[in-house]
Amino acid sequence: MEIPKEVQEISASLDKKGFKAYLVGGCVRDLLVGRAPHDWDIATAALPEDIQEIFPESVYENEFGTVAVKTESEDPSLKIIEVTTFREESEYSDKRHPDEVKFSKDIKTDLSRRDFTINAIAFDLADSENPIDPYGGQEDLQKKTIRAVGDPKERFDEDALRILRAVRLSAQLGFKIEAKTKAAIKSRAKSLEHIASERTKDEFNKLIMTDNAHDGVRMLEELGILKVIIPELSEGVGVEQNKHHIYDVFEHNVRSLEYAVENNFPLELRLASLFHDVGKTGVRQWKSDPNGDKSRGGKKGDWTFYQHQYLGEKQTRDILKRLKYSKEIIKTVSLLVREHMFVYDPEVVTEKGVRRLIRRVGEENVDFLIKLREADRIGSGVPKAQPYRLRHLQAMIEKAKKDPVSVKQVKVSGDDLIKELNLEPGPRIGYILAILLEEVLDDPKKNDKKKLLVAAKKLVKKSVDELGEMASEAKRIAGETQERIDKAIKDKYFVK
Repeated sequence: MEIPKEVQEISASLDKKGFKAYLVGGCVRDLLVGRAPHDWDIATAALPEDIQEIFPESVYENEFGTVAVKTESEDPSLKIIEVTTFREESEYSDKRHPDEVKFSKDIKTDLSRRDFTINAIAFDLADSENPIDPYGGQEDLQKKTIRAVGDPKERFDEDALRILRAVRLSAQLGFKIEAKTKAAIKSRAKSLEHIASERTKDEFNKLIMTDNAHDGVRMLEELGILKVIIPELSEGVGVEQNKHHIYDVFEHNVRSLEYAVENNFPLELRLASLFHDVGKTGVRQWKSDPNGDKSRGGKKGDWTFYQHQYLGEKQTRDILKRLKYSKEIIKTVSLLVREHMFVYDPEVVTEKGVRRLIRRVGEENVDFLIKLREADRIGSGVPKAQPYRLRHLQAMIEKAKKDPVSVKQVKVSGDDLIKELNLEPGPRIGYILAILLEEVLDDPKKNDKKKLLVAAKKLVKKSVDELGEMASEAKRIAGETQERIDKAIKDKYFVK
C-alpha cells in the first residue's frame, strides 16, 4: 500500500512526541480494496492542544477533537489532513451530535464508536502487516458487505445520517447491506427527519454521483428512506403511464438516471434526469374521463399527463430548496425539468422556433436539454437515445447558435439608442430592445444596425406604456404560437 509522504510525516511527528497514530476510516477501507483514497484521516492519542503544538499550521474549530493539519502538498486531497483524538462512545439525544465528547487513549475504544465494520479498521504505519480490526471489517470487505458495528439500531440512533450513508456506500462500492443492518435501517428511516438538510444533501449527492446511483435510489425506496427525504419521487411507485411507457413513473425516472450515470453526466443532469417526470403523479387523468373513471371507456394505458412539466418544475424547486442546494443548481435543474417536453418533429420545427428555444433556456443549457431528452427516451424503454428527429434538431440548434438569440447579440445597444435617438436611460430603452429582439428572432437578416435604428425611430414615438404592451404582446404571441405547435405534435404522438 502506497502511503503519501505527507501522511507518513504527520504520523512520524506524532510518534516522535510519544503519541501513537493510526490511519482510520474510509482511507483504510479504500486502500484495502485497491481504491485511491479521496481523503486521509489519522486518529491519535494526542489531545487537540497537543496536535496544535506539534503542527502550528493547523486549525481547530470544532468540539469533536478533529484538527485540520495543513500541508504543502499540491494534491487537493492532501492539502488538509484531519487528525482526530481517540474518542469514547457517548449518547446522541438529537440523533446528530454526541451529547458529550470524551477522549480516550485506546484505538479499539475509538473504533467501537464508528458506523460500519469496513470503516472500523485502523492501520499502524509502523506495523503495516497487521491492521487493527476488532469487528471483522476485512472479512466484510471480502464478502462485500455493509454491516454496522455492534447493535445497528444503536449506531443509527447515535447519528441517523448513517442510514443514508449505508445506502451510499452500498452503491459506491457495489456491496450488499447485511440483513440486521438493513432491518435496522427500515425501522429507523424516519429519524432522518432530525438530520440537517445540508448533511442529507451531501450524502445524497455522493450517492447520485456513484456508478450505481440508480440502484441506490431503488434501495432508498425499498428501505423507506425516499418517503422521508424525497417523498415526491416515492409517489411515482406503481403509477401506470400511457402506452408509450413500459415502466411506472418511479422506475421511468430511475432508468433515466441510469442513462445519465452510464454516460457520466454531471450532477445537474443526473438530478434533472431523476426528477424530470416527478410532476406526473399530480396531473394524471384517464384519457376518456377527467375524474379517472376507467369504466367510461379507453384502452389500457390511456393516461394523460397534461402540463406535468410545470408541476414538476415547482416540485423540483421545492425538493432542491428543502435540501439546501445552491441557487445555481436549483435554477438549472428546475429549468431543465420545465423545458424537457420540447418538440423536435422536423415537419413543424422551424429555425425561428429553435432560436426561441435557445433564448428560452440559454445557450449554456440547450445541450443539457438534449441529453435530458435522451435519458427520458431510454427511461421509457425505447432502444435509441437519438432518433433522426432529435439529431435533426441538434443540427438546427448548431446552426441557430450562430444567430442572435439575446438582447446582447442585437446589433443595436442601449448606448446606441441613447446616442442616436437622444433618449434618456430608463425602461423605454429596455422595451425597444425587447421588441427589436423579437423581430430579429423572427428574421436574423434584420440584425443590421442601420435597419434596427430605423425601426427604433418609429418606436420612439410611442409612450412607455405602449412600448411595454408591445414587448409583452410580441412575447405572448410567440409563446402561444409555440404552444400550439407543441400541442399538435404531442397529440399526434400521444406524448402528454
